[in-house]
Amino acid sequence: MSYLSRTFAALAAALALLAACSAQAADTSAADQLARWTAQAPTPANAERGRVFFTARHGAEWSCASCHGNPPTNQGKHASTGKTIAPLAPAFNPKAFTDTARVDKWFRRNCNEVLSRECSAQEKADVLAYLASLRP
Repeated sequence: MSYLSRTFAALAAALALLAACSAQAADTSAADQLARWTAQAPTPANAERGRVFFTARHGAEWSCASCHGNPPTNQGKHASTGKTIAPLAPAFNPKAFTDTARVDKWFRRNCNEVLSRECSAQEKADVLAYLASLRP
């Protein structure tokens, strides 16, 4: 096998691996996540209730908006680490809410940081309804 053939074969294998990883990461959508949490909530998701929850300070000094911005349509910045955070609203970030494992991880982590507890299904549904309502 020539050098060019080996290089092409390696490149094709790398692209196939990248495509497989991308396909696994995008196992859901913001709409699917909204439906998921709404199905578990006692009442239908409400964007206004989600906006109020997102911008309110919950006991401590932080709100969701402290890091994600208000509105969360541009890059945010973590309040304590300074790390840049991609826009949270799906219309401004096509990758937002496309990986169920990451959605679960970040809801768990962020709710614990802001609320000192897990968010309820109702709170998650309301916040997702709010985020989905934001348009360019």
